[in-house]
Amino acid sequence: MARKLQSDKWLFLATLALVCVSVVMVYSASAVIAPDRYKVQPYHFVTRQALWALLGLAVLTIVMKIDYRTYRNDQVIWSFVGVVALLLVAVLFSPQVNGSRRWFGFGGFGIQPSELAKVAAIFFTALTLERRMHRIDDLKYALLPIAVVVGCLGLLIFVEPDLGTAVAMLLVVAVMVLAAGLHYGYVAVAGLLAAVLGAIAVVAEPYRWRRITAFLDPWADPNGSGYQIIQSLIAVGSGGWLGRGLMGGMQKLFFLPEPHTDFIFAVISEELGFIGATLVVACFGVIAWRGMRAAVAAPDRFGAFLALGITAMVVAQAMINLSVVLGLVPTKGISLPLVSSGGSSLLVNLAAIGVLLNISQHAVHEGAAVEQGAA
Repeated sequence: MARKLQSDKWLFLATLALVCVSVVMVYSASAVIAPDRYKVQPYHFVTRQALWALLGLAVLTIVMKIDYRTYRNDQVIWSFVGVVALLLVAVLFSPQVNGSRRWFGFGGFGIQPSELAKVAAIFFTALTLERRMHRIDDLKYALLPIAVVVGCLGLLIFVEPDLGTAVAMLLVVAVMVLAAGLHYGYVAVAGLLAAVLGAIAVVAEPYRWRRITAFLDPWADPNGSGYQIIQSLIAVGSGGWLGRGLMGGMQKLFFLPEPHTDFIFAVISEELGFIGATLVVACFGVIAWRGMRAAVAAPDRFGAFLALGITAMVVAQAMINLSVVLGLVPTKGISLPLVSSGGSSLLVNLAAIGVLLNISQHAVHEGAAVEQGAA
């Protein structure tokens, strides 16, 4: 008799916990500054975040029930990539927001195509690697298709400009390709090339160079390029073990820039302390653990690469954001997945985790079936 597929409760609960933290902390971080800085009601950001969270959880529930092997189809994935590419081109003609063109606005809500681009790159890479990893060191056969498609998506994101998201996407694809068994010599060459291109990109834009210098010595310009890092470190350091209490943070009150988006972890650290911040990090640790477990136990290579890519997308972005908040890397405009205010990011990440949950379901089910047959 066929057994009912079981969900990965650890993965689901860790995700749900982060979404709940998101709604609470977005309100705490934005309620005071919303009327003054953004000229909106105190509940503006938390209302939108709550709506996106409900929609995202609904999408997660639906996607979780769709067999992930349904996506292992050339027409499905190429259509997905094509639509995303068109959106990335179209967004370049949208109105500028803070000096960049990254969002489509619909009735007060913003849609960011680059979030979809990361998922499209993962699906395409998983399909390609499943079919061609047996000749992974054949650059023309295995890697050129990935390089062309992912490179074009990354270039369109870079032009917005959004270097951080482009780098994060390329990093995730690199992890997937490395897991396919690519020779380390190619990895070293690719790393060197990426470092050169990254250096050129930094030097080409003065604001990126200022971020590097601010990272090296934020106190050299405490009211300018070093301001974000300094205020973030003050918020993190003043939280202590237990924090100042929910809504009790001081740095979010017109000191910490973007407290409800890129620097929400600094608000969490200040208000919930070391213990609260550690619990948030632990949730991402659970996602990494269960995601890798799903990848290892996946019944086929497509599922394995897909699970690896989705896990790397969420965890790598979280690590980059946490590193920025803690002053370990230069400032980048990368939000904390599942936590920071941002509807399209939350929706896409929850949908991706829905796919990951489905892969885990099949891995557990088929593994149990093997054990049952052996008995």
